[in-house]
Amino acid sequence: MGLAGVLFALLASGVAAQDTATARQSRDDAWWTGPMLANSAETLPRGHVLVEPYVYDVMTDGADNFGSRAYVLYGLTDNLTVGAIPIIGYTAMHGGPNSSGIGAGDQILQAQYRLTRFQEGSWLPTIALQWQLGVPTGRYQRLARAADGMGSGAWANTLGLNAQSYFWMPNGRILRVRLNVTRTWSGHADLVGVSSYGTGPAFRGKAYPGGNVYVGTSFEYSLSRRWVLALDLTYSRNDPTRVRGVDDPLASLPTVPRLPVQFASPRSEAFGYAPAVEYSWTPNIGVLLGVRVIPGGHHVTRSVTPAIAINYVH
Repeated sequence: MGLAGVLFALLASGVAAQDTATARQSRDDAWWTGPMLANSAETLPRGHVLVEPYVYDVMTDGADNFGSRAYVLYGLTDNLTVGAIPIIGYTAMHGGPNSSGIGAGDQILQAQYRLTRFQEGSWLPTIALQWQLGVPTGRYQRLARAADGMGSGAWANTLGLNAQSYFWMPNGRILRVRLNVTRTWSGHADLVGVSSYGTGPAFRGKAYPGGNVYVGTSFEYSLSRRWVLALDLTYSRNDPTRVRGVDDPLASLPTVPRLPVQFASPRSEAFGYAPAVEYSWTPNIGVLLGVRVIPGGHHVTRSVTPAIAINYVH
């Protein structure tokens, strides 16, 4: 967050020092799809719709996690946008059984309220409050194989602050900058048998997913009306997830003692980056091609995630 603030300040000072004789690119002449990760602080005009499906593969040493998520948003008012993010996935294990089929992950409901709007000549960016509700629709317990676990089994609330501003480079081209800061809290999940939390077939108990703090910033440079270069920088921290319960291999025999089970995942944190290229055919439709890289981190596995997305606004 401090780094993003410094970057905003440096960009602002650069704008103030630029040659006023340089022809500035009009914002109408810059078409965007948005970067790979950072959310916009803008809201849709009333009655307008945005649809942006992503297709990706989270590649780790142990598996390929193929997935798709689609942002489906609607402008309820000029300052309030609501919508949903349906998610599906399929896991191909390296050296183990794959998912039995394509399955639904936890689905997300979203609302965003815009507080301020960027105006040229003003230092104030567009700022919005965002709320997301994670709905536990994905399979997470009583699994025939671990790769079928695509959900958490717990409701989750995420509150976020999004900001977006525009800066004109010395050559007159536009640099669009975004900042996202979010905090997530989760409820508990009831567990029976093999689950997304690494429990065995005889387990009965509960899981308490840890909270998450996320900070992301993005930079989009308008090469031309249609072409944009983008870069996301991210930081994520996850608190420990705790699992408590018993192993009850002979539940039908009450005289057999139950074995208590209790464990927790370690706290984790990681930085990541995601370069991307955007191309727009019109102001309302474009394509994004990018890759997210998490080099690893504190108790975080290295992953590379190529993705493609189509952005459509009507």
